[in-house]
Amino acid sequence: MSKNNEKKEEENKIVTDDKTSEQSDVKTKEISLEEKLKDTEDKLLRSLAEIENQRRRFEKEIKDAFEFGSYNFAKESLAILDNLQRAKDAIRNDEILKSNKDLNKFIENISIIEKDLITIFEKNRISKIEAKGKKFDPNLHQAMTEIEDDKSEAGIIIQEIQPGYMLGDRLLRPALVGVSKKKKSKSEEKNNKNEKK
Repeated sequence: MSKNNEKKEEENKIVTDDKTSEQSDVKTKEISLEEKLKDTEDKLLRSLAEIENQRRRFEKEIKDAFEFGSYNFAKESLAILDNLQRAKDAIRNDEILKSNKDLNKFIENISIIEKDLITIFEKNRISKIEAKGKKFDPNLHQAMTEIEDDKSEAGIIIQEIQPGYMLGDRLLRPALVGVSKKKKSKSEEKNNKNEKK
């Protein structure tokens, strides 16, 4: 009888173990289904966020294309304006042309063309950067030279070599400028020379 009891107990234990194992498998499947559902939901949310980001990028690119599509054309057109100014300066400084009675009419006609071009630029949001007398800003200006000047504070633009321009709030071309610096006293110059030796 003990062998029969032992056998029955073993069978019961095996059945119990099988049930426990089946329950464990069901829980594992349930957990894995829940995990899969969470994982799928997470992937879906990430995909939706990526689609939204892509849509925003495209909208920004389209907006920039409309606003700044003419950037290269505008930048190259500045050469025309520069050349008109150079032509006026060259004509005024030419000794032979100075004696010509029609010189002022010619310069006036060049000035009209220059003003028309500036008006076209302004209509297309191209504006000149005011530089002279302003504090040097490396985002808008490019320093070409330093000029000793006791009258101005150091870092103030005292000479504009070539005007700079903006297209909206984007830099089209920096202003080429001369920036003031304080004159060194003779004792400072001697000290600097001694330090270099």
